Amino acid sequence: MALIYHVTTKVEWKAALEKGFYEAASLATEGFIHCSEEQQVEGVLERYFNGKTDLVKLVIDTGKLTSHYVMEWSPSTRDTFPHIYGPINVDAVIKVIPL
Repeated sequence: MALIYHVTTKVEWKAALEKGFYEAASLATEGFIHCSEEQQVEGVLERYFNGKTDLVKLVIDTGKLTSHYVMEWSPSTRDTFPHIYGPINVDAVIKVIPL
């Protein structure tokens, strides 16, 4: 079981719980949901969420995902990140950590 992480807002996570799945805006605009490995989360928070509040970190069990995920190169950070090509089923999220 590999674990990956996704940062979102409490409001977006609450809406996902009501629907039974989570879809980030990037799924519609880029075709996938951006995720991170544990050691990458801090950098993601600094780059994209600096000064934002009401955030949560979703801990995702990749073995429970119903959508396909792929490790892909990000030229902007010169690192490989997990990308989920479809919605995240809420039962794949094994923990939600307030940030």
